[in-house]
Amino acid sequence: MNRMRTLVVAVIVIALLASACGLGGNGPRDGGIDHPTGSDELVLRVEIVGGFVPVDYTLRALPGMSLYGDGRLVVEGPVIEIYPGPALPNLQVTRLSEEAVAAILEAAQAAGLMDGDATYDYPCVADAGTTRFTVVADGRTSVVSAYALGFEDGGGCGGDVDTGARAALADFQAKLGGLRGWLPDGSIGREETYVPTEMRVYVQSYRGEPELPQPPIEWPLEPGLDAFGEAVEVLPEARCGLVSGEDLSSVLADAAGANQLTPWTTGTLEFALMFRPLLPDEHGC
Repeated sequence: MNRMRTLVVAVIVIALLASACGLGGNGPRDGGIDHPTGSDELVLRVEIVGGFVPVDYTLRALPGMSLYGDGRLVVEGPVIEIYPGPALPNLQVTRLSEEAVAAILEAAQAAGLMDGDATYDYPCVADAGTTRFTVVADGRTSVVSAYALGFEDGGGCGGDVDTGARAALADFQAKLGGLRGWLPDGSIGREETYVPTEMRVYVQSYRGEPELPQPPIEWPLEPGLDAFGEAVEVLPEARCGLVSGEDLSSVLADAAGANQLTPWTTGTLEFALMFRPLLPDEHGC
């Protein structure tokens, strides 16, 4: 068991080192849309926010996709449909060429996502999420939000609905879901596991489910979980702390074999943990 854990930690450390090297962007192509080129500089993000969901779901939620200046595209991959689910999300990273980044930005521009901030409502649907697009290009940041995007039935439902703008956003979102079908051949690299450099760990008292007992995992770091992290304003019974470097490698190695009901222990105390890997532009709790 110790040899296996050592091997897992070594693989993670190697991946961390590899992800930190050779990530400089090539910059916009001639005549293309200017955009950031740094490995931690966001170019495009699509995420679902709001809606009628529990606070703990919001804390561990991840953007659907994030594109960075060096061409890295980080997305949520498929997750096995079992309960309890894996403790760690399935984040995948793919490298896009500058030609592909340019094509995506041109499609974003055509969809109205580079004209400044905008909000598009849809009043005939309640408790849905809002699709939020963030584009950093051409010297500005534009944040465009569309409530209940994809719920349209073709009508205005009695409200002030910009059906044309919403349709353009929905079409762009659909294109992002099938990049290999329209981006230039050879412009998309292979998909690999995304290895973060920092991760939030949310700590709560363990409740579990008596009918689904799980084997415990001992928290590998100091301080113990009884003293780890700071209070979370939106979830008073929880604490949040950051792990990075070798500490992160140790936690990832253990969390790879855990699920969402795994009890994590410090001495005789048991805790429930939620893991939120941070993306390249994210920091802190």
